[in-house]
Amino acid sequence: MFVPLVLTDFLDRAVALYGTKTAVIDGQKQVTYSELNQRVNQLSHGLNDLQVKKGDKVAYLSPNSLEMLEGFFGVFQVGGIMTPLDTGLESKEYAFILNHSESKVLFVDESLYSLISPVIHEFETVETIIVLGTFSHTEEYYSYNKWKENFPATAFDRVELEEDDIATLLYTRGTTGPPKGVLLTHRSNYLHALSAMHHLRVTDRDCLLHLLPMFHVNGWGAPFYYTANGATQVMQKEKDPERMFENIKTYDINVIHMTPPVLGDVLAYADANANVQKTAGQGVRVIVAGSVPPEEQIVQVEEELGWEFIQVYGMTEMSPLVTISQVRSQHDHFSEGKKHVTKSKIGYPMIGSDVKVTDEQGHMVPFDGVSVGEIIVRSNNAMDGYLKNPEATSEMIKNGWLHTGDMAVIDSYGYIEIVDRKKTYKDVTSNTDATR
Repeated sequence: MFVPLVLTDFLDRAVALYGTKTAVIDGQKQVTYSELNQRVNQLSHGLNDLQVKKGDKVAYLSPNSLEMLEGFFGVFQVGGIMTPLDTGLESKEYAFILNHSESKVLFVDESLYSLISPVIHEFETVETIIVLGTFSHTEEYYSYNKWKENFPATAFDRVELEEDDIATLLYTRGTTGPPKGVLLTHRSNYLHALSAMHHLRVTDRDCLLHLLPMFHVNGWGAPFYYTANGATQVMQKEKDPERMFENIKTYDINVIHMTPPVLGDVLAYADANANVQKTAGQGVRVIVAGSVPPEEQIVQVEEELGWEFIQVYGMTEMSPLVTISQVRSQHDHFSEGKKHVTKSKIGYPMIGSDVKVTDEQGHMVPFDGVSVGEIIVRSNNAMDGYLKNPEATSEMIKNGWLHTGDMAVIDSYGYIEIVDRKKTYKDVTSNTDATR
């Protein structure tokens, strides 16, 4: 009677309801959801031929692309664990992650192959390397295009999945020590997607520009909830503002995820190119995660470009989003200036997440906008733990609450604002009373 919350459901829904609708636009490549499903099936048949079994890790090193999106669903059909890699690492870091994760297959974009070629001899578990964007095999790798041609587009006999099975493995880069592998289940990714699609108002009328890399904390979950709702997804490989505005105009983009630095570049480009603001498109939702941008940037986004600014907060360990900062209906009376200030905070909990700001004794701080505490979270989105690192897991999760290390205050209306990181804050205050 009950259906497990597994991520393959999202593409199934899109095919059933939006099969003939354009799913992905990637340069000259354009496919419907039915065609995407066929390509996913080919990938799954190919992975099965490579003896990828349930629980095996399949790594992707790629900019945003149709082929990487195929991986999100093709890997799950064989029961594999999707392991996307940050494209900005050093070669030795790739060797560490691939060995630590015990990845069996590595898909790598042709443009990034030089990052892994110096350390291929160090790979301990990678049995097959498949390069995206090439059309010929070599002694070191298969060409994705030629390799996939060998397999049918017919429905794949899926491995039976449970919602508590691990679906994804993402590596975080800390300030100290090697990267940590975050294990997320089908259930946590699924419930996060349901929450995000509600709060971000995702529909089948959306056209998303994948500007943020799909391995990024604010780009990671997007393929799940936009696919589930049959949105069109446009791939952009580089963070080029000029190309972004061209894509907005060409494809009628109405939603983009980005980081504050990228937003800054976009606004600087708009300032330098007055004609952009006349053709930038109206009603674009800009979803920003990371450090909160300056208030004046929010004003520029909303008043000069005519876009909607949405601040979200989260971390890889939470799938990733847990708060959103939109002005709630009972606060519509706020002045425009106060609304911009409110949107510059990380906001309030999303559905499915409990978020508190607590002092060192574990008590909630007053809603006074002054008293500082640590953000702690418990959520349906929470990670299963760090791969092979129980010590780090127990440091992060205590008594059922995930301790983010972010220090914050809460204003009288219940909107949370980050003020510092925990270690930095302690260093500055020298363990004195935690008030700002």
